[in-house]
Amino acid sequence: MSRSKKQPLRKCVVTQEMLPKKQLIRVVRNKEGEVFVDETGKKNGRGAYLTKDLEVIEKAEKQQLLNRHLNAQVDTSIYDELKSKIKVDKA
Repeated sequence: MSRSKKQPLRKCVVTQEMLPKKQLIRVVRNKEGEVFVDETGKKNGRGAYLTKDLEVIEKAEKQQLLNRHLNAQVDTSIYDELKSKIKVDKA
């Protein structure tokens, strides 16, 4: 009876869906108030997860959802970085 390891689930802040962590991108605000994309998913700080989907990222940007979740001003460059990562992943 072999049980496969349970995948950690996280909730996308846009779609409110619970998904395996690997299908999401984590954005973090650290103690210094810097906001950045956390590729490892292990950095310290307040994290928000987004589904790896261009529409989701654009919706988050339009509705300023990350600002609310991270209690910080999220720069446009963060959204640009997220979008370019998704394009790379899809390629």
